[in-house]
Amino acid sequence: MKSFVKIIKIFVVAAVIVMSVAALVFAFQGSLAGTAWAMLPPIVAIALALVTKEVYSSLFIGIVVGAFMASGTKFLPSVDMLVSDGLIGAVSGTAGIFVFLVVLGIIVALMNRAGGSAAFGRWAQKNIKSKTGACIATFCLGVLIFIDDYFNCLTVGSVMRPVTDSHKISRVKLAYLIDATAAPVCMIAPVSSWAAAVSEYAEGTGFSGLELFIKSIPYNFYSILTLVFIVAISIMKFDYGSMKIFEIKAENGDLIGNSDFASDEEENKYNENGRVIDLIIPVLFLVSFCIFGLVYIGGILSGNSFVDAFAGTDATVGLPWGSIIALVLIIAYYLARRIITFKEVTECIPKGFIAMVPAILILTFATALKNVTNALDISTFVNASLENAGSLQYFLPAIIFIIACILAFSTGTSWGTFGILIPIVVAIFPADNELMYIAMSACLAGAVCGDHCSPISDTTIMSSAGAMCNHVDHVSTQMPYAITVACISFVCFILAAFIQNPWISLAIGAVLTVGTLFIIKTLTKKKA
Repeated sequence: MKSFVKIIKIFVVAAVIVMSVAALVFAFQGSLAGTAWAMLPPIVAIALALVTKEVYSSLFIGIVVGAFMASGTKFLPSVDMLVSDGLIGAVSGTAGIFVFLVVLGIIVALMNRAGGSAAFGRWAQKNIKSKTGACIATFCLGVLIFIDDYFNCLTVGSVMRPVTDSHKISRVKLAYLIDATAAPVCMIAPVSSWAAAVSEYAEGTGFSGLELFIKSIPYNFYSILTLVFIVAISIMKFDYGSMKIFEIKAENGDLIGNSDFASDEEENKYNENGRVIDLIIPVLFLVSFCIFGLVYIGGILSGNSFVDAFAGTDATVGLPWGSIIALVLIIAYYLARRIITFKEVTECIPKGFIAMVPAILILTFATALKNVTNALDISTFVNASLENAGSLQYFLPAIIFIIACILAFSTGTSWGTFGILIPIVVAIFPADNELMYIAMSACLAGAVCGDHCSPISDTTIMSSAGAMCNHVDHVSTQMPYAITVACISFVCFILAAFIQNPWISLAIGAVLTVGTLFIIKTLTKKKA
């Protein structure tokens, strides 16, 4: 078996090299923009990351291939694109998220040093009695924090890590629970940064963006069935695929696996007098001020309604805005409680930054890869593909779902996928046609699914950071779960186009999800 896997890896690497060389030859002869070749740079990065399990060099190679393709293989323009449009553009475009990551890392370090996390872990050991309870508690917290996926990933991770660790749940399983309740929950919450993004992309199409989003929610099979999947697999108490291997290791004491992180909180000193309130109050500060920061940037103090403020906000500004205020208040609270000294506060600042370095590096490279992929005009290729499928009216939502999955997986961005596909979907279907809402949901669900699976997705990266686990391990363990739900969702979109009733379609999807898990559990038991 090991030799077979080795052969497959060699084949994949060889295929990547051959395709890359062919693309550069074609790029030398003429422009590849707007063609299927635009998908190659992310495919190269993803394939190499999954084969080599080394994400930094894999992403960088993908960026280099994309830069050379976009510049027609000319050396100096390629270097310009690599440095200016790629890396510098990535840093400038995501600087606000970097600030938020660092501030959140500092807050987590402070909560650990003050003893709040340890106290919460002790409380959880007494009150959450089982693995199922820990998984459901993580799920519930993820559902409650529906405002923004970035905020969800890192907050749920920092709060629930002591709980899942105490019940011997692997860090990759925690990362899956975080990832599967971040984007999917935001995608079905009318008041969230994702709803605001969809509303913004739908502007100018002749539709009310928020109304279109709300009417599409019941048909968003991937997001809703992912939540059903989490509850079902937690209650049924089993795992499959590579996740099962990590769960067995966790039972034997290896919770982290191949950790990228320089240190883990268990190695840190903490105040034994810390209480659960010392974790709850900082989290409340963080949640409250981040929500206010989002609506403040959206103009709530200028007369905009709460919903309009969300529609006009910028998460890359609002989240750092709120988190910095929260950090100052958290420091003041801990100093007033006398459970941490000012010297310990200053020690937590570099510690929090160091803890987030892996996430920042991966996010920089992933964003640079998106930038060079956009330079290859991938939207033109997608538009042409959908136009050719226009005659398959009742199968079009399922086709849109697959295209959105591939696009989001390859580019690592849900929001970029919305921007490309929403105007196309609106143009294909007439107004007030039920198929319009089904197709819109297929676009949104596919974007979430592809983003969920993609190693270069910022949400996937932050889920790894929140759980403090190896990024490639997180991707490889959650992919079988995401693909299972994606296959069921694909069937549901075909059925929904004919039934045109969201509740019947959802009920069928829920039955299929639970039934599929029963079949997988039975087969894995027989194999064991």
